[in-house]
Amino acid sequence: MIAMSLGYTVVELEARGAQHTAREIAQQPGVWREVGTTTRLRRETTEAFLRPLFDRADLRIVLTGAGTSAFAGEILAPALSRELHRRVDAVPTTDIVSNPRENFAEDRPTLLVSFARSGDSPESVAATELADQCLTEVYHLVVTCNPAGELHRRYVGADRSLVLLMPEEANDQGFAMTSSFTGMVLATWLTLTWSTSGDGLAERLAVAAEQVLSDGGAPARALAERGYERIVFLGSGPLEGLAHESALKVLELAAGSVVSYFDSALGFRHGPKSVLDDRSLAVVYLSNDPYTRGYDLDIVDELREALGSDNVVVIGAAGRGPLNEGAVWWIQGLDDVGDAMLALPFVVFAQMLGLAFSLALGRTPDNPFPSGTVNRVVQGVIIHCLPE
Repeated sequence: MIAMSLGYTVVELEARGAQHTAREIAQQPGVWREVGTTTRLRRETTEAFLRPLFDRADLRIVLTGAGTSAFAGEILAPALSRELHRRVDAVPTTDIVSNPRENFAEDRPTLLVSFARSGDSPESVAATELADQCLTEVYHLVVTCNPAGELHRRYVGADRSLVLLMPEEANDQGFAMTSSFTGMVLATWLTLTWSTSGDGLAERLAVAAEQVLSDGGAPARALAERGYERIVFLGSGPLEGLAHESALKVLELAAGSVVSYFDSALGFRHGPKSVLDDRSLAVVYLSNDPYTRGYDLDIVDELREALGSDNVVVIGAAGRGPLNEGAVWWIQGLDDVGDAMLALPFVVFAQMLGLAFSLALGRTPDNPFPSGTVNRVVQGVIIHCLPE
């Protein structure tokens, strides 16, 4: 299944240090189905925790994490604000830890949603402690993949807290977060929007991801073998967070050998467009919002003129045209899905692209930094005490 989906044989993947990463990319449809089932089964518990909070008009929701876990918040925050009609902010743990008084300047009831694959990063626990120190009333929703992690141990069963533990297989063993990331995003969306999300959403997303896995391996490998030196990912609203995660995925798996950049469709023109050269690939994610999509299509036209149509990849939901030339990938069956959830099958392509670039460059995707200069769980961070 992995070999068929990703365009490589099992022998190749094992020999080149890619078996964990490849498996964890390919397993995502199954992980999402399990997340959908688990979320439905624990709905009574989550509603009992969340409903009294959502009844409070002054509740602030803060989504936090570091690296890829922070980008989960970037994808979800704008969509949740729209869905829940309340303030939802995405603030990385790295910002909270370095500047807690600025990020918790308003002493108001706060639901802190902490995303963490391992739950052992130094900033993960420190951010929750600083929230408790700076704010009078804090509630913790911990979304993690590791039952042995410090975040899970500390908050499971604790007062004013709820832990969402992902399926066991989502605790990725590869360096880059793949199924851990998408599992946590999906679980959080289904949990926080229980009153409006249909029970069939996880299945629809899984079917779409299976399409990406089936159709995307060979094109991703072909793109990686062209020798691009720079990749730009663009998206609007929740899809800007997706672009951020996509750029990091390629940067991580290629061990920094490919320069990757992200921005919004409109923001890219204001200086960042300078990054483009004749060895650049651009990937544009199309919003399902008709108004927003107009700006996405405008930047597609501009990029095609600058780079040539073959060097611009456009990814969107089927029927969201018109686009009739160049590399256009339509994902079927998601025309009516909001952009935050559309990001999940979209990111599978970025993960496959990162894997393909890593292998084309002779890297080992499961551990792109064998020297230990960059680690799976961040090391070397000193947490300083915040004066009273």
